[in-house]
Amino acid sequence: MKQPATARQMGLIRCHTCGKLAFDVGHDGYEEHCPRCRAHMHMRATNSLSRTWALLITAAILYVPANVLPIMTVTYFGSGQADTIMTGVITLLQHGSYPVAAVIFIASILVPVLKMVALLILLLSVQLKWALDDRQRTCMYRAVELVGRWSMLDIFVIALLVALVSFGSIAQIISGPGATAFGSVVILTMLAATTFDARLIWDKEVTDD
Repeated sequence: MKQPATARQMGLIRCHTCGKLAFDVGHDGYEEHCPRCRAHMHMRATNSLSRTWALLITAAILYVPANVLPIMTVTYFGSGQADTIMTGVITLLQHGSYPVAAVIFIASILVPVLKMVALLILLLSVQLKWALDDRQRTCMYRAVELVGRWSMLDIFVIALLVALVSFGSIAQIISGPGATAFGSVVILTMLAATTFDARLIWDKEVTDD
């Protein structure tokens, strides 16, 4: 079955700002501006794969301290206890808070791993020209973009606890270095999803220019 022609093959270019579809009349798509909003348009994002690889590798490195270092320390009557993400999930399970533990585990441990694996598959499939379904890869990319912001759940919880729990010497909650590393992982994976040009999925010949 013959594959339908792509917009690039037909000389069409889409504005990422307003969504207008126009004919590419610039120099290889890099000097054209949208006729409606005048935003810069390009056929393919410059160095998309290289930038995505750099962000993804950095996120994977920071994922280790994000899970090993304490994410917060709870001090109660002068006695402090440091918790990582996993020990926090275990504590919630021990206290019978199964739904909360499940949400924290999925949002803070499972989702970041799945996002990084999905981005890795997308990058490798584009560069190595794997014979994967283009529609499924596009759906995978959209899912990575969609769930990105929800990975910040732990950071939101810590921020709320620090703001609400303030009883001087009685109780105090302090964010740990793991929270900084985890927040960095979430931001880096979101940036990696943004810098990855999904249009490369539909290219028969990979171009990273």
